[in-house]
Amino acid sequence: MSVKAKYQEVLNLGEQLGIKNGDVKEEDGVLKIKGEAGTQYEKNLLWDKIKQLGGENPSDVKANITVSDTSVYHRHTVKSGESLSKIAKQYYGDPMKYKQIFAANTGVLDNPDVIHPDQVLVIPNI
Repeated sequence: MSVKAKYQEVLNLGEQLGIKNGDVKEEDGVLKIKGEAGTQYEKNLLWDKIKQLGGENPSDVKANITVSDTSVYHRHTVKSGESLSKIAKQYYGDPMKYKQIFAANTGVLDNPDVIHPDQVLVIPNI
């Protein structure tokens, strides 16, 4: 299996996330990936996928992924049935961090218990 084939899921994820200025080369058995993620969360998703496929410190891939918007961790579009605590668990692994999401979105939200589908919320760096 080629190195590119091994990491094809990473390349597919990059396409799904809309990674900009992407470049992929295979040289001497090492896959070199370059691109710009929109947010730190997207960059983390790519790295998590790389580690899932290649281990904690893969030697057959070199990735240079930058982030275009470092002012936020991510921007989340609310889906039906979501709550701030569910969103906090998704991004931070801790539903109690909903308070930080609410505080970052007081211009959009009046009450942490009331969010609506299609609202775009800032997920702050914490």
